[in-house]
Amino acid sequence: MNNKISILKAFRTFVVAWFIIFEGVHGDFNYQDALTKSLIFLEAQRSGKLPPKHRPSWRGDSALQDGKSANVDLVGGYYDAGDNVKYGLPMAFTVTTLAWAAIAYHSQLQSAGELENVRSAIKWGTDYFLKASVKRNCLYVQVGDPVKDHECWTRPENMKTPRTVLMIDQKNPGTEIAAETSAAMAAASIVFRGTDRSYSRRLLNKAKQLFQFGKTHKGTYDGECPFYCSFSGYHDELLWAATWLYRATKRTTYLEFITEEATTATVAEFSWDLKYAGAQILLSKGRKI
Repeated sequence: MNNKISILKAFRTFVVAWFIIFEGVHGDFNYQDALTKSLIFLEAQRSGKLPPKHRPSWRGDSALQDGKSANVDLVGGYYDAGDNVKYGLPMAFTVTTLAWAAIAYHSQLQSAGELENVRSAIKWGTDYFLKASVKRNCLYVQVGDPVKDHECWTRPENMKTPRTVLMIDQKNPGTEIAAETSAAMAAASIVFRGTDRSYSRRLLNKAKQLFQFGKTHKGTYDGECPFYCSFSGYHDELLWAATWLYRATKRTTYLEFITEEATTATVAEFSWDLKYAGAQILLSKGRKI
């Protein structure tokens, strides 16, 4: 990644921070402060028209014409980090796992004063995914030219690099990205179920469509390579998406996919590219997350 700090690195810090805080291991360190700063780092990666009370006050609006070249509104979402590119696969994974944190540690995040900020972080991503999936059987998966972007170190407010738009569709499938985005929408639908049922239903409906799209039109999308290649294939994302959809709907159709069609594996990591362990943990908890 050209030695740039990845949004995923900050997200790992966030995960470690809330795990330590909420599992009771504190030591002499202020992990709540680490949690807050990790969220602020994510907020600093926001693209588009920023909200009035944006905590990183030094950041401004940027990339307000994203998607225009493809006649679609793709303003919003997250930059990858020092990059000014928006990558669909790692962004969706980040949103999925943020939603998991919001569900599993709801009361603890509330006590830490960060629950609304986590919800806001999730919604910043899902609002973008709704725009990116506005056309049926089509998902816009990247905005920006990574090669040109890596040649130019500048803040997004001043960037002049191309805002190239990439997409997947029936002829150019990308099961990994479609399924991971489905997982993000399904998990987020659970987060917003108690506060905005209309938005929650909208997310869930889109999650179902994206899962069906990814499952029906199978194929690995290499357009984000060499930066975010899917080395593990798409079976883990399909299992991951079906697991979250089952959690969100309790419909047997998703459980049947998990038990009869999905492929699983024994792995030693959980990452933006490899989701088996996450799905296995969720499924091992039965009806509880």
